This record gives sequence, structure tokens and C-alpha cells, in this order.
Amino acid sequence: MSTEQRFKPSVTVAAVIERDGRYLLVEEHTRDGLRLNNPAGHIEQGESPLQAVVRETLEETAHVFRPEAVLGIYLSRFVRPQNGEDVTYVRLAYRGRIEGDGPLPGRALDEGIVRWLWLTPAEVEAAHAQGRTRSPLVWQCVQDHLLGRSLPLDIIHTDASVAALQQR
Repeated sequence: MSTEQRFKPSVTVAAVIERDGRYLLVEEHTRDGLRLNNPAGHIEQGESPLQAVVRETLEETAHVFRPEAVLGIYLSRFVRPQNGEDVTYVRLAYRGRIEGDGPLPGRALDEGIVRWLWLTPAEVEAAHAQGRTRSPLVWQCVQDHLLGRSLPLDIIHTDASVAALQQR
């Protein structure tokens, strides 16, 4: 198989944050319309997954996220109806808490993010059933959190070479 044909899934991170029985989600514009998602995004070159999930949560919610554990590693695949693009995601989901009582004052949200909101598990499940979540992994992550799934943060290792090449 040539390099051009090699399967290359997109690697993303997600934050699963519960407070007082509600989960922090974002409402965002997508190619498929307005959808709900866990604070999530792609790992940027030169950063670890842990750094990426903290950054993405801050950019999308203006909340400072403190990861406490890995929730799980997830794989999903779909075909975009508009162009037939076959997309596979590997999601590294973290569970943790936000610092403080709310968002950082004056911090703007990422482009495409309409708002952040706290939803009960029943509300997340209903949004999933209605096709209003960005992917089935949004609800799956909430379910796994409710089950108490938790793995140590150090099960995901980032070699020093990731940051070292960034500094050149």
C-alpha cells in the first residue's frame, strides 16, 4: 500500500466534565448544522494529548480544565453525506474538573462555538436520540463516566521528542 493510500484516522481529545449531576457540553456549528459535543478537538503538532484537552476546553468553553483520569479510547467512523468523505476518529477522552466557579471573564469562545451549557444525562441522551450530538461518542462518553470508568493519566505517554521538535 502506498503512503498516499495509508489509512490515517484523525486523533482528537475530549473533556468529560460533570458538576452537580450535569455535564459541560458545547453547542457548535458543524457541516451538518448545530450540534452538541463534549469540549473536544484535534491534537496540534508539538503538544501532548493532555495539553490538547486542556487547551481545547479553554478555547471552547473559557473554563480551565484539570484532567484527573483517562475515561477511555474511542473509535468512530462516518461518511459525510455531502461529499461521501469517509472519516474515522480516534478519541482520547479525559475526565476531570473545572477550576473555579465558571468561565474566565472576557474570554471569547472558539469560532463556530455558539455557547457552552450544562446538561443532565437525560438531556444528553435525548439530544443523542434526536441526532443533535456531533457523534455517538458524546453520549457514550457520558455513559462511561456515569459507570465510573477511569484509567490513570500516565497510560498515555508522550515522548519528549514531540515537544523537542516543536522547539527547533
